[in-house]
Amino acid sequence: MMIQLLAPLLLVGALFGPVVSMAKDTTTDTTVEYVDDAAITAKVKAAFAKNKLVKGRDISVRTDHGVVDLTGEVKSKRESDKATDLATKVKSVSAVHNNLTIAPK
Repeated sequence: MMIQLLAPLLLVGALFGPVVSMAKDTTTDTTVEYVDDAAITAKVKAAFAKNKLVKGRDISVRTDHGVVDLTGEVKSKRESDKATDLATKVKSVSAVHNNLTIAPK
């Protein structure tokens, strides 16, 4: 009895399996957008590395469609503000979300 039920299910799976596997990619990121976001992230990190106040070691930078998200821990509000300022000045950055926390002293 179990085999009688299993055979039709296998047949249906074999017929519709290729349709499901060929589903269209619905993501909105193009290759160019993805590369641009990666370039922005690299430029922001480079700006942090060059700055004496913002070392950037404990700052995570993520970019999506030109919007930069900063997360991590910094030593002061001044360092947090400077990180936002540096990220904002990078070409193609449309916004900066500063989610940095200030380490307790």
